[in-house]
Amino acid sequence: MLEQIIFILAFISAFGLFFFRLYRIYRYIKTARPLKLKYRFKRIIRLLKIAIAQSKVFKNPLVGILHAFIFWGFIIINIEMLEIVIDGVFGTHRSLAFLGGIYPLLISVFEFFAVAVIFACVIFLFRRNALKLKRFWNKEMTTWPRTDANIILIIEIMLMCSILTVNAADSVLASRGHPHYPDVGAFLVTGLIQPLFTGMSDSSLVFLERFAWWFHIIGVLIFLNYITFSKHLHILFSFFNIYFTKFDPSGKMMNMPSVTNEVKLMLNPSAEVPQPSAEAEAGLFGAKDSQYLYWKNLLDAFSCTECGRCTAACPANITGKKLSPRKIIMDLRDRVEETGSKVLKQGKNFDDGKDLLSLISPDELWACTTCNACIEECPVNIDPVAVILDLRRYLVLEKGLAPGQLNAMFANIENNGAPWQYSAEDRLLWTENLSFKTK
Repeated sequence: MLEQIIFILAFISAFGLFFFRLYRIYRYIKTARPLKLKYRFKRIIRLLKIAIAQSKVFKNPLVGILHAFIFWGFIIINIEMLEIVIDGVFGTHRSLAFLGGIYPLLISVFEFFAVAVIFACVIFLFRRNALKLKRFWNKEMTTWPRTDANIILIIEIMLMCSILTVNAADSVLASRGHPHYPDVGAFLVTGLIQPLFTGMSDSSLVFLERFAWWFHIIGVLIFLNYITFSKHLHILFSFFNIYFTKFDPSGKMMNMPSVTNEVKLMLNPSAEVPQPSAEAEAGLFGAKDSQYLYWKNLLDAFSCTECGRCTAACPANITGKKLSPRKIIMDLRDRVEETGSKVLKQGKNFDDGKDLLSLISPDELWACTTCNACIEECPVNIDPVAVILDLRRYLVLEKGLAPGQLNAMFANIENNGAPWQYSAEDRLLWTENLSFKTK
């Protein structure tokens, strides 16, 4: 009875903290500008293709298979959590054994994926720490991001090992006719490792089984809350992020209602235009901080896996420029975490003397060629270009801080109606000395 009480209290506390943390992040995301989205059915198809089928990850087949083992293993093995919860609440053991011959088959499938997860995590640890792939060691991948990734992989290995230990000890006790451990059939993996436990006494096996069982459930509950502070939050938010990805062409800038209304009035002074929002009345052009971006941009930030595929594909970064699309998104997430609660209390006009541009330099922003390689490579459809463009718009329209070449182009467009320094009347003078006539 005591074990049941402890289990219920631990379960309720862990999930309470988990949902409280998710609710705070949801509120942080809602501090940003609103955005309306359509095409629901198309979004579901894309979600199934990219999130469930892992289509973008499989661009690299070997890594895709390993990642799929972890992803699908995470989903499938957690079905076994249903039985653990039932046993923990009611004090039963193997509560789903009533399924008969299907039960050992199900557990065998779970065990196969547990081994696959262990194998994939070991390979990923080796790639990160022994091979030291460049994209995992960029300048933005400081001690904490690298440590966070290792912690996640190690925890997953330990959780999978614990569930295999539970099944192996359980099987040995069942074969000895222990009253609390009924024989429910042989399992695929633990049937192979079972000989490692046959030399242990019943009391040692019971202790080992109980210890591994509690280690697994407490580990899962701790991990559940840990991911809300780590990059592994993408296992939850990536589904929403992929679903809400825009269908507009990549790199297309969002029109600003205030500017659109001005243009409409210039073209047709009698046109009816909607009343400007409070934001438009404030004369804000672009974004200087997280709350002035769109909520989808903030969802991007919390969905980032920090895998670095975007940076590895970025031509600006490859040629030595300061730009790293991953850093842009990581800086945005850090800024939201830093200011989220304060913006909720004080509103969008909250000012702590810093902004997103304190973390992201103009050199990074103007190095972007808007080629959209980062968007194409991202396995969860994050759009760093949208953030870059809104920060650029703020620098140009609010601060007048564009590179010299762009300022010259802006002046030419304003004065000559074209990017060139010549007036419309002089644009064809270069054709006068040609050997043939032009129309």
